Amino acid sequence: MPVSGLRAVCLATLSFCFVSPAQAQLIPIKTIPIAQGNQFQIFPSNNLGMGSVSIALPDSLQDPFVNPATGSRLQTSRFFSSPTVYSVTRGTGGGRSLPLAVLARRANWYGGLALALQQVDPSRPPEPDGGVIVDVPLSNPGGFGPSSVVPSPDLRAHGNQFAFGMIGRSIPGRNLSIGASVLWNGLHALDGVELLYAGSRRLAQSGHSLDLRVGALKEWPGERGARTLEATLLRNTFAATHEVTYADAFWDPTTQQFQEQARIERNFDRSNTWGLQLDYRMPLPTPGWRIGWLATANSSSQPKIPNYELANVPAVPRDPGRTSAYNFGVGVARVLGPSRFGIDVVYEPIASYTWAHAAAPIVTAAGDTIGTGAKTLENRFRFSNALFRIGFDERLRLTSNDSTVAFQLGLILRSINYHLVQTDHVQLQQRSLDTRWIEWTPTWGLSLRFPNVEVRYQGRATKGGGRPGSPIFIGMGGVRLDGASLVAPPNGQVVMTDVSTVTHQISVSLPLR
Repeated sequence: MPVSGLRAVCLATLSFCFVSPAQAQLIPIKTIPIAQGNQFQIFPSNNLGMGSVSIALPDSLQDPFVNPATGSRLQTSRFFSSPTVYSVTRGTGGGRSLPLAVLARRANWYGGLALALQQVDPSRPPEPDGGVIVDVPLSNPGGFGPSSVVPSPDLRAHGNQFAFGMIGRSIPGRNLSIGASVLWNGLHALDGVELLYAGSRRLAQSGHSLDLRVGALKEWPGERGARTLEATLLRNTFAATHEVTYADAFWDPTTQQFQEQARIERNFDRSNTWGLQLDYRMPLPTPGWRIGWLATANSSSQPKIPNYELANVPAVPRDPGRTSAYNFGVGVARVLGPSRFGIDVVYEPIASYTWAHAAAPIVTAAGDTIGTGAKTLENRFRFSNALFRIGFDERLRLTSNDSTVAFQLGLILRSINYHLVQTDHVQLQQRSLDTRWIEWTPTWGLSLRFPNVEVRYQGRATKGGGRPGSPIFIGMGGVRLDGASLVAPPNGQVVMTDVSTVTHQISVSLPLR
C-alpha cells in the first residue's frame, strides 16, 4: 500500500477484535492487513479442524461457550482442557494458553466453569527480504551520547487471565432452554500492539474486557431431525491503557553530543458493543442434509481510539467513533454415518465513522476558525466483507468397543473490502481510498475417541497478513536543528512483510462419572 493510502487509513482507525475468546457474535473489523496471533482460540472445538463450519453443523464442544443455552445438549458432566500454542513466522511473536473447563448437568439444570492462563511473547518487526537499513550520517561526529534515562525494550513475555461461568435450564415439555454466561479477561499482552507504535522503545499494556450473554434455544423434533432456533444477546465492554515510551533526541551544547530523553504517552482504547444473533437450522428432504441461516447485528461505540503510529506516517489524534456491523450467512451440511461435511457463506456489510476533535482553536486554510471541541477530521468507512468456510470430517472405527479415529480438513477464506472517505476540515480537503485483501486459512485435525476419554489435535495456518517492518530510508530531507528537536521526515516507503500465523491445539475431554 502506498504511503498516502496508509496515511489515510491510519488517520482514521486501526480496529481489531481483541475482546473475547468466543467471538462468534462479535464481528471483527480490520482496516490494514496486520497479521494477528490466534491468542483467543482457547476453548475446545469439534469443528475447528474442518474450517470452523458452524451455520448448519452444530459444534457440541464450543457452542456452550458461544450461546449458553446450547449447554442443554450436554448429556453428561465432562472435564475439558485444551492447551494451545500459536506462533507468527519470521520470529515476530507467539503465545501459549492453558485453559481448564468443567461442564456439568443435573436434571434440568446445567452449568460450567472455565479458567485459563496465557503467556504472550513480545511482537517484533520482521526483517524485510533483501532490505537494508541505511544509516544516515549526522552533523556531529560524536554521534549520540549516553541514554541511560531511556528504558530498554521489554523483551519479557506477559500474561493474561480468563474466567468463564455459565448457568442454564431446560424447560420440560416445551423443548426450550435458556442460559446466561459471563466471561472476564484480564489483559496485559495483546499480540501485535507493539508494532502499531513505530519508533517506541517500550510498551506497557493493561486492561480488561467483560462479555455478558443471554441465550435461548428452541427445538421442534421431526422425523428427519429437529428444527432449531437459537438467539443470543450480548454486551461486551473493552478497556485498555497503553503506556508508550519514546526516546526524543536533543542537542546538548555542554557535551557537544546528541542526547536522548524519555517521553511517555498514555493511549486509551475503549469500546462498548451490543450484539444480537439468530441461528435457524432445519433438515432437508434428502437424508443427512441440513441447511441453516444466521443473522448478526453489532452496534459499537468507541469513546476513545488509540493514537497509533506506523513508520513514515504521522499520527493524528482520533477521538470518538461508532460502528454498525452486520452479517448474513447460509450454510449447508451433510451428516451421514461416520462422515460430516459443511459449507458456510457469510456476507458482512459494516459502516464505521470516526472523527477528531480540536484541542484548541485552529485556523483553517480558508482563514476561518474551528473552535475547541469541534471536528477537525471525519472518516467514513463502508465495508463489504465476505467469509467462506468449507470442511469435512471422516471417522473410522478402531475396535469393537466403539473406539474411533477421525480426520479433518478445512479451509477459511475471508475477503476484506472497504471504501474510505476522509474529510479534513482544517486543510479543506477530501480524499477517498479503496482497499481490499484476502486472508486464507487451511485447517486440519486428528482425534482419537475411546469410551472414557477423547483426545483431539487441531491446527490452522492463516496467511494473507503482514507485520510492519523496518522502514528503508533512501535519504533524509528537511533536516532542521532548532536547539530543541531533530525534525527528520523520511522519504522512504513503509515496509509490510508477509507472515503466517500457525496455531496448534490439543484438547482432552473426560467424563466426570
